[in-house]
Amino acid sequence: MTVSAWRSRAGTTFDCEKRPASGYRGMVVTNHPLASAAGAEMLAAGGNAIDAAIAALFTLNVVEPMMVGLFGGGMMHIRLADGRHLVLDGMSTAPAASGPTCYKPASDTWPDYLETIGKENAVGPKSIATPGNLKGWCEALQRWGTFSLSDVTEPAIRHASRGFRATPFLNDCVLQGAADMIQDRTIAGVFMPGGKPVDAGDRVVQGDLADTFRTIAKEGPSALYGGMLGRGIAHHLQKEGAFLSFADLEAYKTIEREPVRGSYRGVEIVGPPPPSSGGIHVIQMLNLLEGYDIGALGFGSPKTIHLILESLKIAFADRFASTGDPAYVKVPVKTLLSKDYGNMRRAEIDPAKAKAHAAKAASNESANTTHLTVADGQGNVVCATQTINSLFGARIMVPGTGVIPNNYMYTFDPHPGQALSIAPGKRIATSMSPIMGLKDGKAQFALGLPGGVRIFGSAMQAVLNIVDHGMSLQEAVEAPRVWTQGQAVELESKISDDVKAEVAAMGHPAGSVPSVGGGMCAIRFEADGGMTGAACWRADGTAIGVGGGPAKKGSRFVAEAKR
Repeated sequence: MTVSAWRSRAGTTFDCEKRPASGYRGMVVTNHPLASAAGAEMLAAGGNAIDAAIAALFTLNVVEPMMVGLFGGGMMHIRLADGRHLVLDGMSTAPAASGPTCYKPASDTWPDYLETIGKENAVGPKSIATPGNLKGWCEALQRWGTFSLSDVTEPAIRHASRGFRATPFLNDCVLQGAADMIQDRTIAGVFMPGGKPVDAGDRVVQGDLADTFRTIAKEGPSALYGGMLGRGIAHHLQKEGAFLSFADLEAYKTIEREPVRGSYRGVEIVGPPPPSSGGIHVIQMLNLLEGYDIGALGFGSPKTIHLILESLKIAFADRFASTGDPAYVKVPVKTLLSKDYGNMRRAEIDPAKAKAHAAKAASNESANTTHLTVADGQGNVVCATQTINSLFGARIMVPGTGVIPNNYMYTFDPHPGQALSIAPGKRIATSMSPIMGLKDGKAQFALGLPGGVRIFGSAMQAVLNIVDHGMSLQEAVEAPRVWTQGQAVELESKISDDVKAEVAAMGHPAGSVPSVGGGMCAIRFEADGGMTGAACWRADGTAIGVGGGPAKKGSRFVAEAKR
C-alpha cells in the first residue's frame, strides 16, 4: 500500500511503501521486525544504544540467518554520548593455513577471474575465514553497553527455541541457495525440511542455535575464541577440509579504528576507514558532486543520474588503491578524501555525455548482508553493517551448534601477486558504509545498508536525497537508486522509461533492475530532540521508536497507592 509520494521537479517520481517511526527515548531500525523489537526491548528496559544494537544483532542471527551470524564479520560505527566516533573492525581474516595458491583459479580472464575449481572458495569448508562478529559484538557490549550477555541474548534465545514465522523474503533466499544447501544434511534439516524450502508463514525452530547462545551467555566470547564451542567447531570443519583451525580462533583480534571524515555542503560526513572502501568513496564522490547544483538539476533527472554514474566510475577506477587491509596494502586515504583531488577528477567529467573511467578492480563481495542503525536518548548511536558474505555463507551448518559459517574467502583474489591476494591473517576488504552526518558537531543522520559493491554508491545517493533534494527520511531511503562500476549501468525499475532513454542517449548502457543494493536502515535526529527512523522496501526492515517514560512524580495514582 502506497503511504506517500515524492514528486520531483524533474525526472523521476516515486511512491513510498513503508511508514517511518518516531521516538524521543530511542530508535531501532533493522532489517527484521523481531530484531528491531529486541533492540527496543533493551531500550525500554533502561539499556543504551549499544545494548539494543547487540541484542538486535543476536536476534538477526536467528531471524535473518541468510545474512548475518556470529561466524561472520562486520564494521560497527559508534558515536558515544560524549561525541566521540570510533569504528570497531570485526572483519574476518584469512586462516593461517591459507595462502595465495591455496585455490586453483578457474580462469585468468573475466568474467570468471575470481572463481575457483570446484567453487572451493565459495561453498563449503574451504571457503570459511576466521570469524570476527561474535568477538566484536561482545567487546562492544563490554566496553560501552550496560547490560550483560545474558540480557541481550535472551530475545534471540527465545526466538530460536520457540521458532519464528518465515517471511517471503526468507523463502526467496532459501530458494536461491537451495542447490548448495540440500547437499548439507544439517542446514537442509532446518531450512529445507523434507527437501522443500521453508515457505512464508512456516515456523522455523533452531534449538541448537539457542543452546549455543546459552553457552555464549554463560562463558562470553571465549566460548568460541578459546573454549570448547570453538574447539568443537574447528575440529568438525578441519575434518571436512577447512583451512580454519582452533589456533586461528584463539588468535583473532578486533581493531578499533579512527573513522574517515569529509564534508558536503556544510554537513560533516563520518564513515569507516580501510579495510572498508565505503567511507572513503562516499566522501570522494560527494567531493566530485559538490561542484554541481544537484538540487537544481532535480532528483532522478537524466543530468543528475549522469553525474552520479560518472562519479561512481571514477570512484571504482580509484578503488584498487583503497581496497584491502591497510596492514598489507598502502592506501592513499588523504589524497582520496581531499577536495583538491575531487576538483582535479571533476575536470574529467563531461556534463553531457558518458566517458570511460575504467574500473580497475572487481570483487566477489556479496550483496547478502544486513545493517542496523540504533540510537538512544543519551546521544549514543550505533550504525553497523554485518554479514556472513553470500546467502547462508558457506551454505553448511556445524552439527549440534546451529552455526552457519561465513564464506568470506570468496572475496579474495585466488591469483597470487595481486592487491587482494590471500595472505595468512589478512583482513577481508569490504564496501561497508555505516555513515553519519553531523552539523556543528551534532548528529543529523545515521544510515547504512547491505549490498556488496553497491553499498557506498547507495549510501552516497541517500546523502544527496537528504542534503540536496530535501527529502523526508522515508523518501531518502526508498528513493530509486542507480549504479555502475564502469561497465553496465543499473537503473531501478521505478525510474521512468523516458528518463532511462535519455540516460542511454548520453552514452550509458542502461539496464533496468528490480533493486540496487539492499534494505537501508536510517535515523534522522530532529531539532526538537526527537528521532525519526526509516527502513526501505528492499528488505523486511522495520523502525521502532521508544517514547513515553515513567509516571510523573506526585501523580494521583501514585498518591492514592500510598494511602
